[in-house]
Amino acid sequence: MADKTIGVILNGATGRMGYRQHLCRSILPIIEQGGVELSDGSRVQLDPILVGRHESKLKEASEKHGGLKYTTDLDSVLADPHYPLYADFLVTSARVESLKKAIAAGKDIYTEKPLAETYEDVRELVRLAEAKGVRTGVVHDKLFLPGLLKLRRLIKSGFFGRILSVHGEFGYWVFEGDWRESQRPSWNYKKELGGGMISDMFPHWNYVIEGLFGRIRTVYAEAKTEIPERVDEKGDVYQATAEDAAYAIFELENGITVQMNSSWNTRVYRNELLEFQIDGTRGSAVVGLFGAEVQVRDVTPKAFWNPDVPDPHHYMDDWQEIGTDETFENGFKAQWEEYIRSLAEGTDYPYDFASGARGVRLAELGYESTAKGAKVQVPEGRY
Repeated sequence: MADKTIGVILNGATGRMGYRQHLCRSILPIIEQGGVELSDGSRVQLDPILVGRHESKLKEASEKHGGLKYTTDLDSVLADPHYPLYADFLVTSARVESLKKAIAAGKDIYTEKPLAETYEDVRELVRLAEAKGVRTGVVHDKLFLPGLLKLRRLIKSGFFGRILSVHGEFGYWVFEGDWRESQRPSWNYKKELGGGMISDMFPHWNYVIEGLFGRIRTVYAEAKTEIPERVDEKGDVYQATAEDAAYAIFELENGITVQMNSSWNTRVYRNELLEFQIDGTRGSAVVGLFGAEVQVRDVTPKAFWNPDVPDPHHYMDDWQEIGTDETFENGFKAQWEEYIRSLAEGTDYPYDFASGARGVRLAELGYESTAKGAKVQVPEGRY
C-alpha cells in the first residue's frame, strides 16, 4: 500500500479539548512523526484544517503552529472532497447538528463524547451513519492511559483469577469560585446547558467497564447537588441546577459488581484523581491513570478486626508497583492513531457510534435510577 494523505476537518479546534488534547497533543505530533504507520509498513499522513466560529482565534492558532489552514465556513469544507474525515470537538449541545451535516456529506467521523445530550438523538445519529455507510469513532481516551493499559494486561494474563468486584473513586475539590477561581466552567453545573456529573462521567464509565470487565446489566445511581450555589467566570453568584456528585453500583452480565463514586466535592486522599481497586480470587490491583500496584494471594496479610487497639500492620507495604520499560504515548494520540489505522485498512472499529450510544444510554438510565430511587435494567442490544 502506497503512502497517502487524509484531509481532516477539525471543528472546534480552538476550544479547550480540541486545541490542547487533539490539535497540540495528537494531530501535530502525528504529522511531525510522519503520519500513522500501517500494518504493511506504509504511512498515512494528516492534512488538517481548523474550523470554528471566531476567525481571530483560528488565525492565532494557525500562526502559532506554522500556518495551518483554517476557515469559519464549515459547509464549504464539508463539500470539499479533499477532506474525507470530520472530527468534532464542539460542546455537546452543538454537536448533533454538525454531526448530521457531516453524515449527510458522507464524511467519516471521529468525535468527542458524549455524542449527544439525549439517547434519542444518539440513536438517530447511529442510524443515519450506518445508512450512509460512514465509518465512525468516539473518543474513549481513558482506555489508552498507562494505568489502564497495565490493568488490561493483568486481566488478559489471568492475574486476578475470577474478578469479584471493582471499586472506583474519581474526583477532586472544585472551588466554588468565590475566594478562589473554579477549575471547571460554570456550565458544568447547569442542567439546562448540558451539565451534570452523570452526563459527563457515565459515558466514560460505560466504555471503561465494557472495555475491561464486561457489559453492564443493571445500574443503581444517586445524584446529588451537594454545593447548590457557586460563582461563575464573571464573578456572579448562580444556583447549580445540575448534580456535582454521583454514586453508582453497576452489576455486570458476568456477575462482577462495580461501584463508582464520582464527585467534584472531595478532597483527594489517594495517589491519583481516578483510582480503581480490582479484587479477584488470586490477586488484587489498585490502578490509576498511570500507576498500578498489585497484591497476590500468597502474600495477602491475615487481617484481624479489633477496634480496641491500634492496628500495627502497614497494609500498603504489602503492595508491589508494576514495573515496565515501556514508553506510553498520550492517550488521545494513541487512539487517534488506532482510529486512522482502522480507517485506512478498512477494519471494524470497536469504539464507534454504537459504543458511544451505550454511554449516553447509561447516563440516561442513571438519571432514571436516581428519579425512581431504584435499580434499573440496561436493555440488551448493540445500542
